[in-house]
Amino acid sequence: MERYLISGGRIITPFEELENHEILLGEGKILRISAQRTIQDYDTRIDAAGKTVVPGFIDVHVQGAGGADVLDGTPEALDSISRTCARFGVTGYLATTVYRPQGDNSHLRTAARGCSRDQRGAELLGIHLEGPFIAKDKRGMIQEDCLGEVEDRTFERIQELTEKRLRMMTIAPELPGALALIRRLPASGVVASFGHSTADYEQTKAGIRAGIRHVTHLFNAMMPMHHRDPGPIPALLESPEVSAQVIPDGVHIHPAVLRMAVQWLTEGRLVLISDGMQAMGLPEGRYLYNSLDYESKNGTARYIDGTLIGTTLGISELIDRCITHTGCGLMPAVRAASYNPASVLGLQNRKGSLEQGKDADLVLLGPGLEVDMTFRAGRCVYRAEPG
Repeated sequence: MERYLISGGRIITPFEELENHEILLGEGKILRISAQRTIQDYDTRIDAAGKTVVPGFIDVHVQGAGGADVLDGTPEALDSISRTCARFGVTGYLATTVYRPQGDNSHLRTAARGCSRDQRGAELLGIHLEGPFIAKDKRGMIQEDCLGEVEDRTFERIQELTEKRLRMMTIAPELPGALALIRRLPASGVVASFGHSTADYEQTKAGIRAGIRHVTHLFNAMMPMHHRDPGPIPALLESPEVSAQVIPDGVHIHPAVLRMAVQWLTEGRLVLISDGMQAMGLPEGRYLYNSLDYESKNGTARYIDGTLIGTTLGISELIDRCITHTGCGLMPAVRAASYNPASVLGLQNRKGSLEQGKDADLVLLGPGLEVDMTFRAGRCVYRAEPG
């Protein structure tokens, strides 16, 4: 495998900033990080002057991109999502989708098998299911036929279909039987994520005691906070063991609330996600979703009646918005998109930071945080066109 030497750029690990250093990639790993002009054994040198080198981003919540959706259930759809994610600096992602208790779920097997297939873009790290054990009143855009009662046999069927590639499950802890299942999830290698829930404060705390360790798109699809009826949000924020996804586009969460969330969540708990849908990476315009017309404009997708569907921005663009809306700085924003999601998935020893011996997943960002190059496992999977 070709050895790349990346030199001349600013490096954010993301725990420290390094100047006058260079990175040697080879055999799919980061072989060395040394002072500039000390590494001689390489095949290709990449001049990163004027650019910032950061760890590859990990998006734990992607439903679709590049005109494709996980629900399409084809290898070609996964390829399109993978390549589009790489354009935005993502080197690993969770295929986020649903399970239909009485319907066709062949897309889950396709996604599971995609985890062991090179899609020549971002790596498919596993599956994230939103449901089926979620509250009807907080299902959002999830269709009713994707909801079901909490039953062990349903979970076992899901495990079979996903070939045990299920890595995250969004679950509402207030549902009958949910706490028992939450207790089972960690032993199955599945992150229990609070979301699409009508749980109050006490029900949320019970879910955390049972094993909830993550939150699906904080603030969205859950009960709001009130000073006499706090709901789930204070319970989640005051629990140091719980990390939380946020969509930092300034639309799903008002910038003022986003700023509070960044302040409340310590650096290790904030996880930036896209919640990306099929129009991510496509030009602005009208498209079709769930057999209904919608418009993608300024990074937001809405049905023609104005109903919010999702974001069409990639992670690099959302990092830019997060910094703009919160003033948090590049280093914490990069950490929230790389090391923190890697830690949620238990991959922090391999991914999420620029350290010798870790997977050679990294991104070169231009002055405006646009992605210039994306490397995954030491191979360039995206390079911006000149000009």
